[in-house]
Amino acid sequence: MKIALLFSSKAGTAASLRRRVDESAATLVVNEDEGDEPPPSDVLAECDSDETISAVGAALRVRHEVIPIESDEDAYPRLRQSRPDLVFNISERLIGPNREAHIPTLCEILDLPYTGSDPLTLSLCLDKSRAKEILSYHGVPNPEFWIVEPGVAVPAGIKLPAIVKPLFEGSSKGIKNNSFVATAEELMARVREVTGVYRQPVIVERFLSGREFTVGVLGNAPNLEILPIVEIDHSLLPEGAHPIYSYEAKWIWDTPERPLPIFKCPARITPGLQEAIRTIVADTCRILRIRDWCRVDVRLDEAGRPNILEVNPLPGILPNPEDNSCLPKAARTAGYSYDELILRVVDEASLRWGLVGRGGRS
Repeated sequence: MKIALLFSSKAGTAASLRRRVDESAATLVVNEDEGDEPPPSDVLAECDSDETISAVGAALRVRHEVIPIESDEDAYPRLRQSRPDLVFNISERLIGPNREAHIPTLCEILDLPYTGSDPLTLSLCLDKSRAKEILSYHGVPNPEFWIVEPGVAVPAGIKLPAIVKPLFEGSSKGIKNNSFVATAEELMARVREVTGVYRQPVIVERFLSGREFTVGVLGNAPNLEILPIVEIDHSLLPEGAHPIYSYEAKWIWDTPERPLPIFKCPARITPGLQEAIRTIVADTCRILRIRDWCRVDVRLDEAGRPNILEVNPLPGILPNPEDNSCLPKAARTAGYSYDELILRVVDEASLRWGLVGRGGRS
């Protein structure tokens, strides 16, 4: 098959961001509410490294012809001109609460099959409150939460301790060690900081004190493969760190040269807890209509019951084991090589779109 690999590279996204800034300056567009504050330091955290883009491309080339396409303003004409048999989408994009839905929406406009979840599911999962509302309606446990809009007072009655997060971000962007707040003063200070820096609402979640896990999923309901569960052991974080998987834990303290020993895969848990986690993850994927692949973050409450923290339908897939990327880590434990993981996603999407048989094996 001819597969277009759609990605958001760090260099390409940074160039797009610079163009936006230059165009705003050239036309003297000024937003008085936002001022001229620079973007946050972690603005490119979700974008793909050259290493990841190369590794995914190499995996796809084992079986297929590959057309690499940056998910910038030229993506639409390039897709329209190349007309691939399938789009392998790892594009996060950068601007707006629906940014992860941009490329799948273009694919639907052009009637092109693509890997992964559809635009609605991607947007719902990026907006943490909407995903939680749907899960709550279906009785899937998740932490109690409150939304605070920029410039609006923090509501009374928030249960502390809590976690303060930007509403529309992933890859632990905006989830710093000080996102754990134990007092009203810490809460108000962190809300002001996050709304000011990220220029979006925040979600405040009741902190769950139990163990934390992340769970990789391949396939489509009802035929889901739940990969070996990864535990994130907070007791092995650096001294003084709060027991959360923060931006510092993911990107600063954990480096390929000195990886943090906080991950256990498979997690050392009882058969009963394993089944409970697998069930809640499968229910979540079915309810939110996750397609092809996903990673779901889970944490236990004070009674030891699994709760859904976040759903990642565009999971991180750093190729090197030293990078501690959790979906590839779980896949390796299950016996998949990196290439096999990527090609499994192609196979799932091809089966779902009815592409099996076009040009041989998908």
